[in-house]
Amino acid sequence: MNVYDTSFMIRELSRLNYEETTILENSDLVIVNTCTIRDKAEQKAFSFLGRLSRMKKKKPELIIGVGGCVAQQEGKKVLKRAPLVDIVFGTHAVGRLSKLVQQFEFTRRPIVDVKMATEIIENQFEEENIPIEGFTEEAVTGFVTIMRGCDNYCTYCVVPYVRGRETSRRPENIVSEIKSLVKKGLREVTLLGQNVNSYGLKGGKCSFPELLQKINNIDGLQRIRFATSHPKDLSDELIFALRDLEKLCNHMHLPVQSGSNNILEKMNRKYSRELYLKKVDKLRTACPDIAITTDIITGFPGETESDFQQTLDLIKTVEFDSLFGFIYSDRPNAIATDFSDKISEKEKKNRLNQILDLQKKYSKKKNMAMIGKTELILVEGLSKMQKKGDMRNGSKDFQWSGRTSTNKIVNFVMEECSSCNNNIKGKMVEVIIEKAFSHSLWGKTKENENLYHCVKGEKDNAA
Repeated sequence: MNVYDTSFMIRELSRLNYEETTILENSDLVIVNTCTIRDKAEQKAFSFLGRLSRMKKKKPELIIGVGGCVAQQEGKKVLKRAPLVDIVFGTHAVGRLSKLVQQFEFTRRPIVDVKMATEIIENQFEEENIPIEGFTEEAVTGFVTIMRGCDNYCTYCVVPYVRGRETSRRPENIVSEIKSLVKKGLREVTLLGQNVNSYGLKGGKCSFPELLQKINNIDGLQRIRFATSHPKDLSDELIFALRDLEKLCNHMHLPVQSGSNNILEKMNRKYSRELYLKKVDKLRTACPDIAITTDIITGFPGETESDFQQTLDLIKTVEFDSLFGFIYSDRPNAIATDFSDKISEKEKKNRLNQILDLQKKYSKKKNMAMIGKTELILVEGLSKMQKKGDMRNGSKDFQWSGRTSTNKIVNFVMEECSSCNNNIKGKMVEVIIEKAFSHSLWGKTKENENLYHCVKGEKDNAA
């Protein structure tokens, strides 16, 4: 979401003739777009602001702005912790950034704008504010926010306090934005929201499955992904959409957070372990090869050894393709901050390591099962190894990278092809999986398939 919000900022600043630079020291204006979902992210933001402050002492005319969730959460407190910051703007003030910068340029006085109101969110989503200029033609994949905010108030979470209440964009604006991005080269879109499953439930808009159908009909778009889903709102209609819509990727990120009903209740997650497992079963019945990933928080206040073991047992039962594990940390305004029975940092780290070690086995198992299969890969660009100069085998072959429909990273080598100048970025390529690792796969294109790449690309462009 911060990547997407940053594209709004780029558009806003371009109104004032600012343009991006990759060299920090050359900047006239630095915007720090922050996250506060965990304490570590917030601390990293202030650490970076300390570096900028030292830079500003050498370059007094430098303008420093802080946006995002830390700005929304801390407001004027940011100026106390980082006195050389000039502009603090909240999550609903992105559309006002150019005016804030202009105001500071004129007055040279610190500005704090953390107003949060529903009408501001709606105005920020108007068609003329779509950040097409923030999308580069080189990008094959991209993000589009379909809603903001959250109404769930999980006791560990700060999102409702820094992003506001749930608000859905108009479906026609979402479709129009994606069409514009496709014209500039986008081939895969990831739809963003704190809880995409509840899109449209407020305000009389279409449902999320209905929105997916509209996006599925966009010519030139090849793949659709979305994040994040709340288990309590995972409907049968969405499961059927995963089964039936050909552009919708075969992957569901479904955060469970804990395998213990006791902890789920304390977290205010509004579903039980049993309901979660029932929905996983429905997903796999409708889509047998679907990849299911999740989030897990360990060390939540009051989490007993029994609660933790139930979480490990749930991981063993579901066998997730991968998971993101987090250590619980108190967040300002979140209800759980006031809970007693806090878990020691040492024990939290121990439990997290057990979770990650267990999941590593299942991730490797899932990936090993891919060996010998032919997967259709959307090529996102050169692999990291290729970019570092490792050509593999000492040949002139190009090493590319992309993802399967199930969101698994695949690196592969393609022999030189004069017909397409080895430029298969954005193309769909069939790759035979030869090796499996914990976090990625390795494969090769079928023999004599270079012509296929070129022809396939031409067909895609014609479509």
